Amino acid sequence: MRARITHTFDYRYSAPVFLGPHRFCLKPRGHGFQRLLHFHLAVTPEPSRFYPLLAASGDEILRARFTGSTEHFRVQAISDVETQQPPALASCLEDQEPLLPYPVGHLNGDLLGSLEGWLPNGQHDPAAVDLAQEALMGSDQRGLMFLEQLVEIIKDRVKYTQRHVGPAWPAGRTLKERVGSCRDLAMLMVETCRCVGLPSRFVSGYHLVEPQPKQYDLHAWAEVYLPGAGWRGFDPSGMGSVDDRYITLATSSKPTLTAAVNGSFSGPTGVDSELEWTIEAELLEPTPMGSAWHEVLHG
Repeated sequence: MRARITHTFDYRYSAPVFLGPHRFCLKPRGHGFQRLLHFHLAVTPEPSRFYPLLAASGDEILRARFTGSTEHFRVQAISDVETQQPPALASCLEDQEPLLPYPVGHLNGDLLGSLEGWLPNGQHDPAAVDLAQEALMGSDQRGLMFLEQLVEIIKDRVKYTQRHVGPAWPAGRTLKERVGSCRDLAMLMVETCRCVGLPSRFVSGYHLVEPQPKQYDLHAWAEVYLPGAGWRGFDPSGMGSVDDRYITLATSSKPTLTAAVNGSFSGPTGVDSELEWTIEAELLEPTPMGSAWHEVLHG
């Protein structure tokens, strides 16, 4: 699938304000099952300093600093992206499907940060542990069946709803409320997978659903590391294993680090701010990229 995404943020202030440092997670991933063909980020007022950095996750994050005051702050990202349908997990793993719980000692040390529990002492949320045990019971301890069971349990247990304000909830609250946004369900899956030794992380991006909605929104799902298949996406608020209609922007063990726009402003006491945002997606004609990807994959 090839698509052009135009993501716009318009902040307006009731009085002139000074913009603090800002961090943008708006540049789509350019590797794996996704290729970034074109990207342009326009920021008004123009930053006094603007530079990219490579985050711990491997994503490219953009940072900006500003001078002077403004009553209007506008950010627009235009991205042309081409995605590829990931190969079937069963064919990747063949007869080496991981058995759960997966031994930590068998993992590359770089993945250990994606196994930490949500609690301050590093332990897992008891609600996530219980959910993991329930999914294990019906999976014969097989990794792929566990993930399928987990998605089905989450969809049955928690009603999906939109919630635009506030951080992602921990697993215990989402299960108690029995309702949650895509980011709440994503973190529920992340926490539960970690309980059985599967490294997992939070993903922010776009899901170009069919039929096309009146307005697209940012979406969140989980990525799980499966030994033998690598990082693969799973959407507990969708159909489970992600396909080529998902476009990844940023990943992290901490959802707050994937915020599309993160920053601060200062101004007179009582100054008000308003935000309007839009996400427009246009499907483009496919190009003969498949053969190029084949050459990269097979030398």
